[in-house]
Amino acid sequence: MKKIILLLIIAVTVSCKNESKKETKKVKNVEVKKENFPTELGKVFEKHGGIDTWRKAQVLSFNKGEEVHTADLHSRKTVVNSPTYSLGFDGKEVWLDEEVKGSYKGNPTFYYNLYFYFYAMPFVLADDGIIYDKVDDLVFEGTNYPGFKISYKSNVGTSPDDNYIVYYNPKTYQMEWLAYTVTFKSKEPSEKFNIIKYNSWENVNGLLLPKAITWYKKDENGIPIEPAKPATEFTLPLISQGKLADSFFENPVK
Repeated sequence: MKKIILLLIIAVTVSCKNESKKETKKVKNVEVKKENFPTELGKVFEKHGGIDTWRKAQVLSFNKGEEVHTADLHSRKTVVNSPTYSLGFDGKEVWLDEEVKGSYKGNPTFYYNLYFYFYAMPFVLADDGIIYDKVDDLVFEGTNYPGFKISYKSNVGTSPDDNYIVYYNPKTYQMEWLAYTVTFKSKEPSEKFNIIKYNSWENVNGLLLPKAITWYKKDENGIPIEPAKPATEFTLPLISQGKLADSFFENPVK
């Protein structure tokens, strides 16, 4: 609960800081980052609020059911809080804290940033160490969705062999679909792609972030045909330029 309250304090503090900055007219030299993503993907980022807006943010938080997911967008430290357990990544180690032993059934190392990646689309596809390749369009209900495959250079992240494919609306450049592989257990490249439909979006402090996503079944040709399960919904979004203390992400039992 203390961590959730701290997030609210940060949101208010940032608002006050932004007001005070309006009175300051100092000019600073800013290093411009040279982008390496394709022009079309840049238009997708722009549709969703712009990569510059994303990089100015420090903290992202959202709810998935009873879980509150909070991430430092620069260090990628993460905490997932629920009524019966907490887990996270403190920058060095993944930790798990349970109210009752065995109340968490999954793998903390696999799970701690899983929904962060799904929620922070498409912006996480501009991370360092990414390789981009144009792929064939995804055709769904008569509409062609252009796409780019995202792969990672070796030793990037815990699953560098994971691949993603982002598909976008050719007219609006809004992201529509995400295909992805899972190599966490096998540690080997895979051509078996899961696919998610991004159903709806909402504006959160200038960034277009997902409200609901749905996993789809595919036919023998890899074309999505129908929902595989009910939509996963995200609520109470927060994105802030205020930075959380490192202690926020530490294992509470240490």
